[in-house]
Amino acid sequence: MTKTTRREFLKQAALTGVAISGIPAAVEAAEKATIRPEKSRVVIARDTAVLRDNGEVDVKVLQKMMDRSIAKLTGTKSGVEGWKKLFTPDDVVGIKVNCLFGKGASTRPEVAWAVVSGLLSAGVKAENIIIWDRSTGDLVKVGYKPNKNGPGVKCYGDDGDWGELIEQGSFKGRITKIISEKVTAFVNVPILKTHGIAGVSIALKNHYGSFDNPGSHHSNNCNPALADFSAIPVVKKKSRLIVVDALRPQYNGGPGLKVDAQWNYCGLLVGRDPVAIDYQGLSIIQEKRANVGLKPIEANTTAWLQSAQDRGVGVCDPQKIEVVMA
Repeated sequence: MTKTTRREFLKQAALTGVAISGIPAAVEAAEKATIRPEKSRVVIARDTAVLRDNGEVDVKVLQKMMDRSIAKLTGTKSGVEGWKKLFTPDDVVGIKVNCLFGKGASTRPEVAWAVVSGLLSAGVKAENIIIWDRSTGDLVKVGYKPNKNGPGVKCYGDDGDWGELIEQGSFKGRITKIISEKVTAFVNVPILKTHGIAGVSIALKNHYGSFDNPGSHHSNNCNPALADFSAIPVVKKKSRLIVVDALRPQYNGGPGLKVDAQWNYCGLLVGRDPVAIDYQGLSIIQEKRANVGLKPIEANTTAWLQSAQDRGVGVCDPQKIEVVMA
């Protein structure tokens, strides 16, 4: 992958309409965000103490898991140092969660707010952080509190306010203005679960809440639509971090909630390569399915992984993925 030049960064800023102050620091962050190591690193943090007996999340344990993961991902001594390598005070950061199917099958607010805590530690201003999904109503039913115009961290849905029409390969739709116009970077925060059409719903599938017509992009097991959306230049360039809620994944029957197909994995998956993250998430689900006597998800169902690798979105070759425990 080529290094982002200052000229390219400024051109992108102009194209998206984002007013960016502190250009040197923002350029440095963009350059760091596009430099990939030889292998795509996926960090897995697990701690059984993160889920209490009543199913509630212990936020202190979760934050420690997050900090360990970010430190491992960035090769730093602490989570704060790691967050500062990934983001600067000049960034405007979106946090894309998945709330369509309600509590239990959606990104937990505790995970999103652990990301917020990390961003604040990097100096990102609270008012420059946006937690979002396709619908404000979906956010509410999962437990998020909307805040579109008040002080502090923002939280709201696209609610039909889409940008201009974009065509990229098999993708044709209007993407969220949060990505195209409002943020300098985003953190993709999906939940780990199966999907009846795409096989799994993790990082790439989470973006079906980032454009106006997801129903038109499900044919052929979402292939290559999943890959083509993530290959859109503004999406690819602004994707800076993926944090997967794998506290209680679902290994069958998704994307809707199926409680008897969930288990306490008590984990987070953290990385910067969405394809590597999805490959590793799929591997975790496949292992669980084997353990409970279910057939594996067929390879043709997740052919979009190879399509995404072919388009330079990331890698799904296990020889090019480094899995690190935190």
